[in-house]
Amino acid sequence: MKLKAYNILLLLVTTTLFAQNSVKGKVTNKEGKGLEFVEIYNKATYEFFSTDENGIFEIKNLTKGNNVIVFFQANYKIKEITIEAGVKELKVVLDDLETNLSEVVLIKQNEKLFAINKLKDIEETAIYAGKKTEVISLDKITANKATNNSRQVFAQVVGLTINESNDGGLQLSLGGRGLDPNRTANFNTRQNDYDISADVLGYPESYYATPTEALESIQIVRGAASLQYGTQFGGMINFKIKKPVEKPIELVTRTTLGSYNLFTNFTSLSGTKGKFSYYTYYNYKQGDGFRPNSKFDSKSFFVNLNYQFTKNTSLHLDYTHFNYLAQQAGGLTDFMFAQNPEQSNRSRNWFKVDWNLFALRFKHHFEHNADFSLQLFGLDASRKALGYRSNRVSNPDTEGTVRDLILGDFVNWGAEARYLKKYKFFGNDNAFLIGAKYYQAKNSGVQGPGSSGSDANFGLATAEFPNYRTQSDYAYPNLNFSVFGENIFKITPKFSITPGFRYENIKTQANGFYRKINTDLAGNILLDETVFEENIKERDFFLFGLGLSYKMNNGLEIYANASQNYRSVTFNDIRTANPSAAIDENLTDENGYTSDIGVRGKLLDNVSFDASVYALYYNDKIGEYLTQVPSSAALVRYRDNVGTALTYGFESLIDWNISKTFFRENDHFIWSVFSNLALTNSEYLESDIKNIKGNKVEFVPNYNLKLGTGVGYKNFLTSVQFTYVSSQFTNAENNPIDVNDNTYGIFGEIPAYNVLDFSSSYKWKNFKLEAGVNNVLNNWYFTRRATGYPGPGIIPSEPRVFYATLELVF
Repeated sequence: MKLKAYNILLLLVTTTLFAQNSVKGKVTNKEGKGLEFVEIYNKATYEFFSTDENGIFEIKNLTKGNNVIVFFQANYKIKEITIEAGVKELKVVLDDLETNLSEVVLIKQNEKLFAINKLKDIEETAIYAGKKTEVISLDKITANKATNNSRQVFAQVVGLTINESNDGGLQLSLGGRGLDPNRTANFNTRQNDYDISADVLGYPESYYATPTEALESIQIVRGAASLQYGTQFGGMINFKIKKPVEKPIELVTRTTLGSYNLFTNFTSLSGTKGKFSYYTYYNYKQGDGFRPNSKFDSKSFFVNLNYQFTKNTSLHLDYTHFNYLAQQAGGLTDFMFAQNPEQSNRSRNWFKVDWNLFALRFKHHFEHNADFSLQLFGLDASRKALGYRSNRVSNPDTEGTVRDLILGDFVNWGAEARYLKKYKFFGNDNAFLIGAKYYQAKNSGVQGPGSSGSDANFGLATAEFPNYRTQSDYAYPNLNFSVFGENIFKITPKFSITPGFRYENIKTQANGFYRKINTDLAGNILLDETVFEENIKERDFFLFGLGLSYKMNNGLEIYANASQNYRSVTFNDIRTANPSAAIDENLTDENGYTSDIGVRGKLLDNVSFDASVYALYYNDKIGEYLTQVPSSAALVRYRDNVGTALTYGFESLIDWNISKTFFRENDHFIWSVFSNLALTNSEYLESDIKNIKGNKVEFVPNYNLKLGTGVGYKNFLTSVQFTYVSSQFTNAENNPIDVNDNTYGIFGEIPAYNVLDFSSSYKWKNFKLEAGVNNVLNNWYFTRRATGYPGPGIIPSEPRVFYATLELVF
């Protein structure tokens, strides 16, 4: 009997201690509406919590004595509350953030409480626990947003390599870790969570880039993203467009003037009325470029409509239209670049893109703590390329001669469903995700003679040039079905294991013909051959991955992940009709692994960091090299599986808030500095091709450094950024620079370069003025040797350019 009484007493004491060790509550706005995803930070234990979709929260592990709890939500004032262990319930009301506060105070109020700006373990119907993730908050960046300046926008994302374009930021080309940056083809690119590239499997290139002025944030998930977002080695990039404001209407207009006749206008309308909300923008850009023959003109329109049926059920509709025409100045040889990087010997090269994106998303929250989302998306688009693109870059382009014309049409649609269930297991919070994706594409590609004129005439000129050397007409009907799943197992409240899988069934096809015509110098036909093809490649496989996370009491997190990756052959890999290029008929898909081990967090409330080591193992890596083939006496670009490659390195981002360290009491002053460093090495471990084994992998600079500082007082903000990228090779043969090469310029080394950028802004009432200088030191450099459009050859980067933006908000 005494033993039973003792057990009951022990149970009561334990229950009491547990009750005193945690507190539950609700966070609302002034109208009493529960606020979801409010970030909660206990300064005493360095632990983070968040509210659910109804604003409900639970803070665990309260210490004896006082606990200072901080509540943060974007667009609301930060609130600090001091409580003692034993308090059972809290009701917290957050006040709206006053828009007439100074820029510096607004930035301070909107600073994230998380140690490093990363994705949460669970975001809606996605799991990111144990993965290397980064989030760029665009409202904190002082940069040239009008031209999507990638060097500034992605400054604090470690290890990225960037192909810089000079067309007002109409295209985005990001790579890293030995992955070709060209049109971001090695990442799964998304906008508001849906695909935006031409064809996820057959042609994963992004010809459309969301205007930076429209963005709220950019989310980057590295290689382990293969489990949820596809098979690619690079990971996933998701452009999150601004949400509607919580008032009936708001008008924002931004007009930018810059060097080389740059003119842009971005105008948006946004609002909420009852259960209906909307956000829409129109963006116009035009400019001449710093080289002759490089003018551009673009128009972009977007509309987002939302309806909240109930607090748990909503429907969201997006439509995007993007259209641009650009004249392309072509590439240069090494000799031409050294002689004058501003020159152009291509006056008849044109490029046109027409992009239409559709997306419908349904979201529902179940009362049993589960979420479901269904996304339907589609693309109706085209790209048209016209010009003289000989491998012999120094050859002049003579008017009256034939041009190469390539036409591509992309029609695809898909559906992605996700179900995420949160549940308790041995007293710990766990989560299970299951999803499926269906994707169907019916794309086509045509190549033939372009007109002899110099205008942007994208019609086939077969009648004018009946003996054009190469012609082709292909259909690419692709089909993909996948199932994916992940589960967060909380072994303890601090340690979690997240295994995952992805099943892929892929069917890629290329049905059509190519025609090859050889003539003598007099124009007599020596060979006229038409080859019909019906290539079908079908395969299915599983990918597996594992993520680990350990969150310490001091706010630091140790994370690790490993994942299998896969890349299928693309349209260009299957068939090309170019006398300057050839493809190995036995070309196979690529496969391999990516892994990360790192630590991230915050030190002393003013230094945030993320440091990690990684490895990327690439089997059957596809690449190009110059060689002779039996069908051609001249050198051609030969595409083949060049070998097995390994890329590995150290990546670190350190952000020190100096104003929090020395000027904490001054609310009108901010000062921060950051260091973004990637140390990378690479090697071809195996290759059947001569002079490849032991070489460096393409697009891998050993040093990639970005340093920056931002200083602000009241409504005045400035930022200075320095970029240094060491030399890198563009082909597996590791050809060095040949300054005397005045023929090709296609393959070889990209020399090391450094760039300095300056930006500033000043806000007064509803007006905001932004101005800056990119490439302050006026260095001449290049980041790309193009093998096709917009070259071939070296594509010089912009010299010193100025810009100024006036923003009005009504």
